[in-house]
Amino acid sequence: MPLVPQHIESLRAYEPACSIEEVKKKYGLERVAKLASNENPLGPSPLAIEAIPRSLRSLNYYQNGGLDLRERLAERFRVKIGNVIAGAGSDAIMSVIVRTFLCDDDEVLTTESAFIGFQVLARSRGVKYRTVPYHGWRYDLPALAAAINEKTKIVYLANPNNPTGTIFTLREFDDFYAQVPERVLIILDEAYFEYARHNPHYPDSMAYRYDNVITLRTFSKIYGLAGLRVGYGFAHEELIANLLKVKLPFEPSVPAQAGAIAALDDAAFVERSLETNARGLATVMAAMRQMGFDVIPSEANFVMVPLDTAETARWLTEELLRRGVIVRPLGAFGLPNAIRISTGTEQDNRMLLDALEQLPIHLYLNDREALCRR
Repeated sequence: MPLVPQHIESLRAYEPACSIEEVKKKYGLERVAKLASNENPLGPSPLAIEAIPRSLRSLNYYQNGGLDLRERLAERFRVKIGNVIAGAGSDAIMSVIVRTFLCDDDEVLTTESAFIGFQVLARSRGVKYRTVPYHGWRYDLPALAAAINEKTKIVYLANPNNPTGTIFTLREFDDFYAQVPERVLIILDEAYFEYARHNPHYPDSMAYRYDNVITLRTFSKIYGLAGLRVGYGFAHEELIANLLKVKLPFEPSVPAQAGAIAALDDAAFVERSLETNARGLATVMAAMRQMGFDVIPSEANFVMVPLDTAETARWLTEELLRRGVIVRPLGAFGLPNAIRISTGTEQDNRMLLDALEQLPIHLYLNDREALCRR
């Protein structure tokens, strides 16, 4: 019997995007725009920055398992503390869900090319992982409902979706939920919900109180705390109680909890982040479409750009790197012919568009074989 199970050996390790310093050093650049990881280009919440140093005086003590943050979240969203869980990022809570609820004969169901973090976590459990294709780069909820069988334990939905940036609507989710058995657990990953919540068609999961739905959210995006690793979730108290049995007891960390609690009150920063993102999305999408790119409409803080081939995607990613712009190729997600571009500051977005204008895009439009030979 092999030491490493086959389902683990076949996994591909997560590959983070290049860092700004790596690209500067490799290409001898003075300025680099990192538009690969859906981070907040304005930096972290200023209130979080103020709170974190004060928390460092308590580093000799073990954390209280996120209890303070859970209390603040319960108050903010008008739920009981028993409905809230906090962890070292929403992906850490996802890991707890996988370990808590999946048995060997269970199956997981989601869309093809789903968020890479969930793909890795679900596949690492060794259960059957099934998908249905996108429909117009959106979750095909009718097809997902039809694909549920007696072994389906978890259905994973990201709304807005990463990497496409698309959403499913309130009506679509209601129709879908009506077809889901109560024994099936639905994960609603709302990491980007702040960017979409003002859309009247967006189904904010906090408007529901379904016993078999777990909502996941994060402080990594709109609050700019990706480096702290802190996320949270809402669910029926029975589900949360069982997750707390499995979750590591001392996460999120002391500084992460302090930063997150402070960031919750930083309404001015959230508003500024939303305004920056809206301007960036409009500018980048309009300019790239003018150049002839197919840019998928997005409700998040990034856009996905499908290209003709994987070779084109690799070529474009590398050429942008040489010009100091880091974007995300999506091969690991299962979309080798696509890239994802985060919104940045006005200067970052201008760097992206200037770099694209320097490239022989006319080859992409008119002679794709020539482009791939370059």
